[in-house]
Amino acid sequence: MHSYAQTNIQLLNQLRQNGYSTSELLCIANAYGLAMQLFTGRFRPSGKPFTAHLVGTASILGHLHASSELIAAGLLHAAYSHGDFGGIGKRGISVVKREQVKRVIDEKIEEYIARYTALLWTADTIPAIHNHLYKLDDIDRNVVLMRLANELEERLDLGILYCGDFKQQQYSDRDGHLMIEIAQQLGFPVLATELEQAFSDTASAKLSAELSNPTGLGYSTLVTPNSCQRKPLVFFYHTLTQTIEYWKSCAVNFKAALGRSPHGSLARD
Repeated sequence: MHSYAQTNIQLLNQLRQNGYSTSELLCIANAYGLAMQLFTGRFRPSGKPFTAHLVGTASILGHLHASSELIAAGLLHAAYSHGDFGGIGKRGISVVKREQVKRVIDEKIEEYIARYTALLWTADTIPAIHNHLYKLDDIDRNVVLMRLANELEERLDLGILYCGDFKQQQYSDRDGHLMIEIAQQLGFPVLATELEQAFSDTASAKLSAELSNPTGLGYSTLVTPNSCQRKPLVFFYHTLTQTIEYWKSCAVNFKAALGRSPHGSLARD
């Protein structure tokens, strides 16, 4: 099994060694910059930083010599499903979110992300995708490739087992043989081989229940640093301090105004 990147620096070094140009690396680094904003503080049920999963997905695509645009999209493939847009709209894709992403990255990259979000990947749809892959246009074929890279990354380090039962049920291996065949149909035999190995390793691994799902959740979660949390006592202290400073400034301004007035001058005399 190939060793894939888990940090942005590892990814950039991998791609640089694989011959990607400086302009392509800058495109990917720009996408990572947006990923840092959208996934700050987000962790998978396993406790793994979400950005590590994104980088791993992009690294797999880089190993397959995908375009820089597709690798950049791999870094942001979960933007609309898990990204933090600061309270803009509900969870999921929206016109407002798409416009916000387009202001940072190329429209072609954003189109990959939008189609990835729209792609239904379930036990019911995977057979249909497998049977009708030849009908898909180039963009959708690349989106399916990105999805397969995600599936491989989920299992690379047995991460799906550390995520707990819910995640394992969501990413069931019962359609693994179809995913392997899809990879072959797309023209990526190396990916097909690694998927087969990953499915086998996951099925045979034995993991202690105590190590599984340390967050206690069946989905990724946002962990807010203590310094960013407005605790009641801290909030009260800040509000009180600001109020005191406000009235102090009012008193100073009032005395200054009084001193400038004729009555103020007579009062001092």
